[in-house]
Amino acid sequence: MPSMNEQLNYLPSGFITLSKNGIILSINETLLQILDYSSEALIGKHVHAILPNPARMFFQLYFIPLIMRKHLVEEMYLSIASKNGEEIPVLINASLHNEKEEAVIYCVIIPMRNRNEFEDQLLLAKELAENAFEEKNEALIELEDALKTLEDKQEELKKLNQQNLIFKTNTEKELQLAKKIQETALTKDISNEKVDILSFYRASNELSGDIYGFYQINPHQYGIILLDVMGHGISSALITMSLQSLFHRLISQGVRAEVVMQELDSHLHDLFQNNESAWHYCTAIYLFVDTKKQTMEFINAGHPPTIFQDPAGQQLELYATSPPLGTFEGIHFKSKTLDYKKGARILLYTDGVSEPLGQENLNLALQRHATLPLSVTRENMIVSLSNEAKDPYKNDDQCFILIELK
Repeated sequence: MPSMNEQLNYLPSGFITLSKNGIILSINETLLQILDYSSEALIGKHVHAILPNPARMFFQLYFIPLIMRKHLVEEMYLSIASKNGEEIPVLINASLHNEKEEAVIYCVIIPMRNRNEFEDQLLLAKELAENAFEEKNEALIELEDALKTLEDKQEELKKLNQQNLIFKTNTEKELQLAKKIQETALTKDISNEKVDILSFYRASNELSGDIYGFYQINPHQYGIILLDVMGHGISSALITMSLQSLFHRLISQGVRAEVVMQELDSHLHDLFQNNESAWHYCTAIYLFVDTKKQTMEFINAGHPPTIFQDPAGQQLELYATSPPLGTFEGIHFKSKTLDYKKGARILLYTDGVSEPLGQENLNLALQRHATLPLSVTRENMIVSLSNEAKDPYKNDDQCFILIELK
């Protein structure tokens, strides 16, 4: 991509360009000065690097879906974080363009230093107090009544805060129970003379938007699926459980890959057809392995690329073959087929794994341990993820699946 010209570099507002996956492609000098970063420290990094935790969720839940659907975001308020951790409220205008067959998001960022509501109330109270000394005794009485009302409201607020604390504690207990229930729905590892399938799953502090399943359909056929529903929390978890029930039934019955993905896509559209504000989309990849024919069918619906490694260590990345589930109606899902030789290995993962470790390290994780048991590769990846379990990735769901075809 061409470098930013001088006019954009010194605009009185910030300017940044992003890939459709949120990777920073360029950033002007004005925004670098606001954030106290060098361009080298940010270019190539995910935009989460300059967003505080609440803004990251807002960015993923609202900004990305909106820009992808409408190609335009106008006057969106959120906060960015400087190098020293200071949160800066900003106004964002953005547009999506295709450059050389690649989508690029252009963003203009304007700092907003507005006073908050509490400061406004203090200034108003001060003005009333100053005016009261110049007014008649009736005004003083009115002020005393107002102060008494304020004290009553403060006492009422204290009681509400105590009730909210109890509610929060009870809610956290319920969420932890729901999280355990969600984890019990995950399938167990498979290991036999034809295939090894090992998984790792670690949810964030909230309920997870990641879900997976792998099933032995018959003595020589297996179905493996991994999904990532947009966002975290209760809404995403409910959607994952709804999808899990559906794909469990379809895959266990040996339904064709195209039909599995079509049914999951239709299910999401049916959930939100009358409520656009609650709309969620889902990335997914499905593999259908036939150990007798030594073939593997796959469909990748907007998911990070799966890594396929042959016995000689040569790797192939299986990129998206269609948009994410639930985005556009009428999508026709078509599978692709690969032949494999015994000893081939496969890695499926969600962005909670690829973002902290990096795509290159994921490829190396398979190559470095190609001759070691698959369980060793899994443990090494878990250790690497634990070492990277710090901001901005510690609140991401983490899930990956390792497969060895014997």
